[in-house]
Amino acid sequence: MPAIVDYSQPLATIMKESTIEVHNEVEHSEGAKLLLSGELPKEEYARFLMMLWYIYDTLERGLDRHSTHPVLEPTYNPALLRRTPSLAADISHILQVPESAWKTHPLHQELMSNTPDALTEYIERIQDLVNSEDPSPLLAHSYVRYLGDLSGGQNIRTTLSKAYGLSAEDGLSFYVFKELQTSKPASIGEMKRIKDWFRDGMNKGGKAAKEDMIVELADEAKKVFLLNSGIFSAIRTAAPKRSILMDKTSTPLTEKAYPLSSVLSVIAAVCIAHFLLVVGGFTGEKGYSKLLTAEEWVASLFTSN
Repeated sequence: MPAIVDYSQPLATIMKESTIEVHNEVEHSEGAKLLLSGELPKEEYARFLMMLWYIYDTLERGLDRHSTHPVLEPTYNPALLRRTPSLAADISHILQVPESAWKTHPLHQELMSNTPDALTEYIERIQDLVNSEDPSPLLAHSYVRYLGDLSGGQNIRTTLSKAYGLSAEDGLSFYVFKELQTSKPASIGEMKRIKDWFRDGMNKGGKAAKEDMIVELADEAKKVFLLNSGIFSAIRTAAPKRSILMDKTSTPLTEKAYPLSSVLSVIAAVCIAHFLLVVGGFTGEKGYSKLLTAEEWVASLFTSN
């Protein structure tokens, strides 16, 4: 039975109470559990980050466009919250390519040629709000994404660090936030202050919203959780047959083919050499010299073919 929400409360409280049920459903989905287990193949984690990049890129460009909107302005702080650059940096580190080149990587090309419906639906929903007369529901998207990154995202960060050998500087910058007042990395305590600041901003924005918009914001937040559930469902649980991620330190093995006639000739030559050595003897210095001569002869047969 859905929880009964008192819409006279501050907006941050309304959003939290309205999304408890759907939040729990998404948190226990198979994709979310796989991500939290650290058992997701590294290549698939990079693909997951690519999907997030498109979501954040669409959202953050929309927030830039409506930065002075009274509902959105109190939580608009790109220097503090923007995630798109850090996602690009993490993707590039995992793929071991320059940040300017990750979109040319085969893994990204494969994502673009087989874009999950869930990703398309998510991006289109954000873009529809950006282009609407009242973009206020974008606040619901900011709420779910940024507060999620500041909360549960920190647990994911710890898991991924152990699973993939990544660090805040190399591969996990998406989960790193700066302090409110400085450019230093935020501690857990500072992240709590950022969340409090964001909730205060939500409450200010809620006061500026139209009366019927409060209910719409709460409904949109539930939709955002469902959209995220779709992204988790788009995670491929089976490892690809051939990994697109290549170890640059490895060298492909090559095989040299020999004609059958050459192989037979070498076998015959070895047999003859063995017979002559047995009959002629290979003891003492003369014998040892015979053995070396035979070895050189057989070796020359391989190198000449």
